[in-house]
Amino acid sequence: MSRRAWTVLLSGVLVAVFGLVGALVRVPYVSLGPGPTYDTLGGSNDGPVVQVDGKETFPTDGELRMTTVSLADEMTLFGALGVWVSGRYALAPREEYFKPGATDEQVKQENVQQFQDSQSNAQVAALRKLGFPVKVLAREVVSGSPADSVLEAGDRLLEVNGRPVASDQDVTAAVAGTRPGETVSLTFQHEGQPERTESITLAQREDGRPEGFIGLQAIDRADVPFDVKFTLEDVGGPSAGLIFALALFDRLTPGELAGGNHIAGTGEITEKGEVGAIGGISFKVVAAKEAGATAFLVPERNCAEAVSAAPDGLKLIKVATLDGAVTAIEDLKAGRPTPAC
Repeated sequence: MSRRAWTVLLSGVLVAVFGLVGALVRVPYVSLGPGPTYDTLGGSNDGPVVQVDGKETFPTDGELRMTTVSLADEMTLFGALGVWVSGRYALAPREEYFKPGATDEQVKQENVQQFQDSQSNAQVAALRKLGFPVKVLAREVVSGSPADSVLEAGDRLLEVNGRPVASDQDVTAAVAGTRPGETVSLTFQHEGQPERTESITLAQREDGRPEGFIGLQAIDRADVPFDVKFTLEDVGGPSAGLIFALALFDRLTPGELAGGNHIAGTGEITEKGEVGAIGGISFKVVAAKEAGATAFLVPERNCAEAVSAAPDGLKLIKVATLDGAVTAIEDLKAGRPTPAC
């Protein structure tokens, strides 16, 4: 074979090898982009997204749209290059979304748990704003801890160290100033059983803090004679909390909170109604605009990123609490100024 023929053959082999590598070899990145959106005042295949049974609800008008981020894993080299030049999607290191050593099933379970927690927090925050009572439960009891001898996860906490418990913060406050070796009382109630009071001896904390260790993580939950159900599936993460809380508040109050406006948003929420920052907001504002939203509720700490990515015609409304979000939506409906990023 001539030198020219060998050159052509070698070039062809190199191109074929590069093509196989680019098409088959995985790179340690994921693709992020605008994801699906869901109107929480509307319905899914399983019924209303926010459903209340055993309590009067009221008509709603407009949209309170939850936004998501799409994530594609197992990127090939060619796929990653396509994402990089698209301008619509972005690449991020895979380890930021998949913990090293964690299986896909473990990651999925964690996302589902975060989503379920966001629903529970949204329910408590909305019902607390509406004046409904809450109860304090033992969310987690540390194995081998002092509390483990008497409590189970799910028990209702009534008093700790002689102090009534009305919120999870009361549990922490009740053991402030105590020391290891001291005896404190716990008044609690297993489901369907009479309340009990038991004494436990506080242990030493592993983190070096001086107060006694009880081995209990408490959580606030709604204490109402009706059921609230969220029906969205195949969605993960904690960022739906704010919109879920607003949708539940709207269904349980006369009048129409959104007032016909198409509002989208995002934000993690605590049981106290505090709105926390989330990831991926640059993609969520794009998804909201494409879904027809004209206003977007932005967690305060996400404002700078949202401003840099927001499409024209999408009004950004800064929120830090559920109270503030409700007020801002009411102002938007009335044509008054709203907090801007």
